[in-house]
Amino acid sequence: MLLTFPEITNIDKEQINEYPLRAFSGNLHIVDNSTIHNEAIKYLSSKPILGFDTETKPCFHKGNSHSVALLQLSDSENAFLFRINKIGISNDIMKIFQDQSILKVGVAIRDDLKALQKIRKFKPQGFFELQDFVKLFGIENFGLKTLAPIVLGFRISKAQQLSNWENSELTLPQLTYAATDAWVSYLLYIKLQENIHLLNQRKETKISEEAELNQINPTEEEN
Repeated sequence: MLLTFPEITNIDKEQINEYPLRAFSGNLHIVDNSTIHNEAIKYLSSKPILGFDTETKPCFHKGNSHSVALLQLSDSENAFLFRINKIGISNDIMKIFQDQSILKVGVAIRDDLKALQKIRKFKPQGFFELQDFVKLFGIENFGLKTLAPIVLGFRISKAQQLSNWENSELTLPQLTYAATDAWVSYLLYIKLQENIHLLNQRKETKISEEAELNQINPTEEEN
């Protein structure tokens, strides 16, 4: 039987491979023109929570770098893939980035934000780092590849991670991979929120353990 959180809080490579492979199977929207862009913004602006991620063409030469090529924003059913290398970062995307009422959740998002800010300056509002969140639950692995089986009970493929995200046309495996990363971030946040009561239990346990320790090892003043 495959275990998930809260029964497990860490996992190794061999254990990951035992879990079923899943990928985003909802509606994929490639945003590379104004018509689709406007429809995407209208939909995304109405959502309180979005999974967030970016993709950048890999660089295999030291000292060189590339700009963000793809921005992914997703909920449980729809994933919007903005081809930033083609359409840039619009004012409407900026509004979502700076809207505190729309929670953008992701893993290791600080680097993503820095890369996006190199393209266009903005003040990030409403971004939520899942790596910080999972630590509160005692989870010891912090990448999407490990968090997916621990929390959600399935593994995801990272085969397309180092593919060329600036290709004129992205392949279906690339699109699915990109959508999956943002979708999994969304699911992780929802699942952890459903288990938020465990944080109070952990806090109560910690307080109890500290109280017991203080009884065993009284302070010098008490002596």
